[in-house]
Amino acid sequence: MEIISYNSSETKRAGEELALKILSSPQKGRILALKGGLGAGKTTFLQGFAKGLGVKKRVLSPTFVIFNRFKLKSPCFENFYHFDCYRIESFKEMEILGFREIISSPGNIIAVEWPEKIRKILPKRIIELKFKILENDKRKIIID
Repeated sequence: MEIISYNSSETKRAGEELALKILSSPQKGRILALKGGLGAGKTTFLQGFAKGLGVKKRVLSPTFVIFNRFKLKSPCFENFYHFDCYRIESFKEMEILGFREIISSPGNIIAVEWPEKIRKILPKRIIELKFKILENDKRKIIID
């Protein structure tokens, strides 16, 4: 699927819609891998995604803390984890944070920015999102 977003509100709305699809069909995917350069819209998308999951807290990129956890009030899911691997040097750093346990729990929805840095420990079944800056606030989002 390909989405063209003309502003941050549309990018957030696309995230919200994906979250609603995942909540209505939890077995189809719960790990998101978001690829794209700095400023491509990954965190903006996840702000909408979190809203779609019912998260009330403000979602910011956890670049320095590596991840944030948000409790969910869903019958299928307990937590939403937002990882930012921009500063990660090795997938082993993620293992220290308990990443394998987090992704193995069916009660978690996980979003990973900069997934290429930890490709070795990501499962094969993921929802891959690619973000491209087209011009100004216009973005292309490709969801595989």
